[in-house]
Amino acid sequence: MKSTRKLSLPFSVLMLGALACATQATFTPAPDVNALNTTVAETVAGALTLSAVPGSPLPTETSTLTFTPGPPTLTPTQTSTVTPFFTPTPPIPLISVDVATNCRSGPGKVYSYKGALLVGEVAQVLARDPSGEYWLIRNPESETDSCWIWGEYATITGNFSVLPVYTPPPTPTPTFTPTPSPDFEVTYTSLDTCVGWWVELKVKNIGMMDFRSVEITIKDMSTDIDVTNLTDGFIDVDGCLSSSARDVLLPGKATVVSAAAFLYDPSGHEMRAIVTLCTNTGHSGTCIKRKIEFGL
Repeated sequence: MKSTRKLSLPFSVLMLGALACATQATFTPAPDVNALNTTVAETVAGALTLSAVPGSPLPTETSTLTFTPGPPTLTPTQTSTVTPFFTPTPPIPLISVDVATNCRSGPGKVYSYKGALLVGEVAQVLARDPSGEYWLIRNPESETDSCWIWGEYATITGNFSVLPVYTPPPTPTPTFTPTPSPDFEVTYTSLDTCVGWWVELKVKNIGMMDFRSVEITIKDMSTDIDVTNLTDGFIDVDGCLSSSARDVLLPGKATVVSAAAFLYDPSGHEMRAIVTLCTNTGHSGTCIKRKIEFGL
């Protein structure tokens, strides 16, 4: 028992010393908050002072520094551009001729005359026949009518591939069937001469009324000179030898008439003839006009 008591005192002393050393080694005094804030503010102010623009105010200790993120940087990507595609409207088919061409009620000479397409004129094409040799066009002499023209001397422009194909009307009988209104056909026959040179034309009455007077105007397309004559009845001057005349041109009948004379030889020139027949003398009553072009 005595031995135990002797050891307890030194042990107690040692334990107290160890605790004293441990407490002294781990003790850290509490920081001074005011002093720490002052140090941080001075550091920030110093940094701002170094980067500040001369003349700009410095932030105070109570300034709040905030971070605002900028907009994101986008990398542009290549996009394809769509080019609009336009479908042009096909142009209207049009027809012109190198030689004056008659326009008839059907595709062929057996059909009745309805007009003529002259050189320099243009007409709209409406349809074609199954053979592709004839074209249905607007009548150059009537805006409300149509007629068929032979395509031998024709030039077609525009989109004619979409034209409808019309079946030709029935072929008329070869016997003469007059139209109920006055009508006639005219064709070039020859160039005659004696004192001067004149054109001779053949006119045929294809209507149901008599004709009693005629006016003929011939224009030389090469010289731009024209001559005109107006007569009661129908006169054919046959060179220097003879002439014939008739007072009336009956339905179904044909005759040759002479135009006024040129003072020069127009051989080889292109001509335009405008012929007007009237049911009464003096170029009166019901009058019908036809025009043709031809070369001498």
